[in-house]
Amino acid sequence: MQSKYPQKPGIDFILKQAFFYWNKTLVFQLMFSIVFFAVFFTFMFFFAARFGLWEQNQELAEALQQGTAVYLEKLKAMGSTDNYQMFSFALLGTSAFLYPLNLGLFQIFRKIDLNEKIEMGDLFAGYNGFNFFKYLGYFIFWVMVYRLTMPTIFLAVIWVCITIFVAPLMFFANKRIFEAISLNIQALRTYFLEILVCVIVAVLFKYIGFMLFFVGGLFTFPFWNAIIYSLYKTVFSEKS
Repeated sequence: MQSKYPQKPGIDFILKQAFFYWNKTLVFQLMFSIVFFAVFFTFMFFFAARFGLWEQNQELAEALQQGTAVYLEKLKAMGSTDNYQMFSFALLGTSAFLYPLNLGLFQIFRKIDLNEKIEMGDLFAGYNGFNFFKYLGYFIFWVMVYRLTMPTIFLAVIWVCITIFVAPLMFFANKRIFEAISLNIQALRTYFLEILVCVIVAVLFKYIGFMLFFVGGLFTFPFWNAIIYSLYKTVFSEKS
């Protein structure tokens, strides 16, 4: 694979292209969200019960009635318990397991470009073979760094920008994590404004559906992937 930097398309072109992919695959966007939230909340409720967090939540509700200071103190104590730590790790594992669904949408977008027939099984392309474990490992690595940078916000945004192409580079070009990050950084130097604006638009649109009309969020939640794919097509070209 080679990266090229021709005369840069405008941000409006990248966004229009992303909305085209998203609008063309609304059924698959909905299926993505249904599978994601069904699995995530099923495991969340299971682990919350398994580690006794429902009882602790009741204690938090009672602490809130006693005042904010009491509530925050109780919340801090709850967060330091072994059960809460195990619950957090369990949710991280669940999120990592669900991450390859995003690669399935990339597969679907690529099939649109190639004018190939799209099947429901394409949504699970990221779970095929050993590559599933690569994506799982990458997500865990990504989240660990993201959590470290979150308190600064600025560094978290930078981390998102310098890793936005890692997943498609791993999926389409079979790049290793740090090789993909290196290519991502090179692209960021030329397309910084385009990437930053698209990241902001993607985050806003991703959650706006839940704020305006809850069910609509099931369609807008996966929009992030259409943005990534549109940017990827703009920045990188592949040659066999």
